[in-house]
Formats: sequence, structure tokens, C-alpha cells
Amino acid sequence: MNKQLIKTAVVILNWNGEKFLKQFLPALIKYTKSPENEIIIADNGSNDNSVKFLKDNYPEIRLILFEKNYGFTGGYNKALRQINAEYFVLLNSDVEITENWIEPIISLMDEDDSIAVAMPKIKSFEKQSCFEYAGASGGYIDKFGYPFCRGRIIGTLEEDSDQYNSITDIFWASGAAMFIRADLYKKAGGLDNDFFAHMEEIDLCWRLKNMGYRIVINPKSIVYHVGGGTLPNNSPRKIYFNYRNNLFLLLKNLPANKIIPIIFSRLILDGFSCIIYLATFKFGFFFAVIKAHFSFCFNIKKTLKKRNKKIVRNRKHKEIFNKSIVIIYFLKKIKTFNKLNFKLEK
Repeated sequence: MNKQLIKTAVVILNWNGEKFLKQFLPALIKYTKSPENEIIIADNGSNDNSVKFLKDNYPEIRLILFEKNYGFTGGYNKALRQINAEYFVLLNSDVEITENWIEPIISLMDEDDSIAVAMPKIKSFEKQSCFEYAGASGGYIDKFGYPFCRGRIIGTLEEDSDQYNSITDIFWASGAAMFIRADLYKKAGGLDNDFFAHMEEIDLCWRLKNMGYRIVINPKSIVYHVGGGTLPNNSPRKIYFNYRNNLFLLLKNLPANKIIPIIFSRLILDGFSCIIYLATFKFGFFFAVIKAHFSFCFNIKKTLKKRNKKIVRNRKHKEIFNKSIVIIYFLKKIKTFNKLNFKLEK
């Protein structure tokens, strides 16, 4: 274990990501390397050439090696236990960072102890004028737990014309580029291993908000994300994790008086999704949702034990949109964040 305290540990969890390491490591090293920052790569049991590539070309980078794939959650939990730092940065291997990407966020967090987590603005690597799906300019959820972003609602990605350039409170920060205080990561219990992948960052952020801390976006820092680098977008496996884990996070974090009405509503809404998948012959997606619901039901008792007993019954988070984003998007045809009448800037 590295006993020397690092100011900022930038940790990439790699799984068969040799292509992205070759593509994005040079810029990461160029714009990150300093006496206060360290880049660490945890390999999640890759069976490609990732580890050999790193040892041959970047022997100065610290490697943490696992014998198998522990998923996003398990991999990061195991890796971060071995790192002594003030701040962790969870960074996907398929992210291209830009100059001065660390300083604006760390300075903001240094100035305000109430901020537990912060994120940069995330734009699309493929179409760099647009926001990227997994985070955009800050994440939120609606009353039923559906996530959306400043700059991305459902499947609509907005062009970035600096319309969301304010530093503001958000509900969740993307796991693609998440800055978090190391002590609070540990205090909150880290990522939930049972999630494996997807929604785990929302769960962690919600737990921290229930503990009284803030989650913030600082768009002065910008990164570009490929997306779908490990698990392809719209695969049945991804659908399964999204539906199951979304129910997990609701059961874990909602005030007790809201659990039954919200989760019951969600199961009905998910049922409508199943009907649509059947009608459009997406049988893999249909069975993924059914499987997700069964897994959720079988794990209710286990999930209830994870609830933080300090959740306040009437705690209200202003970053939860008190309407259905699905109804607004599909029926009211509102597809951009700035038309939601959901103003959060301080």
C-alpha cells in the first residue's frame, strides 16, 4: 500500500482498454502530471494486451492488478482501498481530458468543505460540439428516479453553446469523470458492489446528499467521452443493469414514506416499456427488464439492510425534478433542459 498522501489520485479502472489507453494516456499525462497529482491504473482482469502495453510504455505509472473483472463498483472499491489521497478522480479509460481540467475543480472543493463530489462538463468525443450522454453538464433525477442531465434528456443531446456554463448544484456526477473526497468516499461506504455497473454513481451521490453534502458541476473543466467503451450502449445487459439498479437506488435512498408509491409507479412505468419493447420486436430488451424486476424482488431484503438510518423522512433535495421527465419528453415534447422551468443556479 502507498502510505504517502497524494493530493489528487486520478484512477482509471481498465478492462480490455488497450485501444483507449494508447489513444488517451498521452494527453492525460501531459495535462495531469504534477507533484500533487498521480495517475494510477487498476486493471480489472484484462485479457487483452493492456498490462503489457502499460509496463512496456509507461513504467512510471502505478499499476494495481486484479485477477478477474470485479465490475466498475468492485474494481474501484478494491483499488481505492490501496490508495492514500485527499481526492480521488474516477476516470474512464475512454475519456480525453483537456488542459487545466483538474485545477478548477480541486480549487472549488478546497474552498468549500460542503462539496463532496464534483464533475467537469462532459462533451461527446465523436461529436465535440455536443454534450455527451453520461453526465453532460450535470446529472439530475425526476420524481420516479429516471436520470437526465443539463444538456441531455432521454436520448436528446444538446449542442453546447455555453448555455450551461454556470457552477451549480446537481444531483449526481458522472462516474466517467468523478472528483470525490477520499474520506467521504470511505465514510459513505464507497460504491455498492451489488450494482456491478450503471447507476452506481447516482447511488453514491444520493447517499452523500442524504448525509448533507453537496454535488457540484464546474463547467470550467471540460473532458470528452467516447461512451459505451466497455459495455455497448443499448445492449440487453446494459438495459438489465439500468432497470435493476435504478430500483435498487430508489429502495436504498428514498424517504420511507415514499418507497411504496414511487417504486409501485416505477414498476408500472417499466411495464409500459416492456410493452413497447414487445411491440417493436426487441425481445432481448423485454426479457432484460423482466429479469431486472425478478432480481430486484429477490434482493429487497438485502437492499433494505443497506438503507442509511439517518435518512430524514421529509428531506427534500431541490435537485430532484418533481415531475415525470418521461411524460414531459414524450407527451409534452420538451427535450431541452432550459425549457423544463427547473432553475437551480445559486
